[in-house]
Amino acid sequence: MDLLQQLQEQYIQEFSNNVPLDEFLLNILVTAILVSLLRLFYIHFGQAISNRRRFANNFLPLALGTLLIIMIVKSSIALSLGLVGALSIVRYRAAIKDPEELTFLFIAIGMGLAGGANQPVLAVVALALILGILYISKLIWKQQPERQEGRLFIQLTTDIEDLEKITRLLSSHLPFVSLKRMDTLEQGMELSFIARARDLKSLAALKEEVKALSPSTRLSIVDQPELIV
Repeated sequence: MDLLQQLQEQYIQEFSNNVPLDEFLLNILVTAILVSLLRLFYIHFGQAISNRRRFANNFLPLALGTLLIIMIVKSSIALSLGLVGALSIVRYRAAIKDPEELTFLFIAIGMGLAGGANQPVLAVVALALILGILYISKLIWKQQPERQEGRLFIQLTTDIEDLEKITRLLSSHLPFVSLKRMDTLEQGMELSFIARARDLKSLAALKEEVKALSPSTRLSIVDQPELIV
């Protein structure tokens, strides 16, 4: 019993020496502030079609979780080996289809890595440079393209589960239709398309046919001139 207590005290002392409490709290605070700024930047300047705010809510727990893992791993070789074994049976899954989403996830992970490695100054400088470069590049690209009319984001919620029928209906009125997201509901589906329209007359005809599908079918059309379709 005395041996077990000695081992516990030795481990606690080793962990305290390798991970000082003030250092730990400072890194968590700096990382949280930086990732919150990253979240605001993504919400305001991201190019994702929808759900930017909900997706950006993942940045903070992801970064802080990464910070915690790095601080624990660097404090003990035994813990790092145990982590390798644990991660070998854990898979991180996320519905990510936009490369921009993956890019911002990597930046959030990078902030967590910098915090866990006790490099808060590096994290501050790196994020300032990254966001500055991204902001300048967006200003430059915004001045270049001409506005393109007829490029649409279409969201359709229906209790009908015949995807081919719905796609065929859209294609009969629009010259270009591409399915980008499909979510299954308890009854029916929620579909997201990007499309191109010829004129308002074709959209009016599409609206009438969609309404005729079923009483619970809902159609939302948003002008998205920056889409490449």
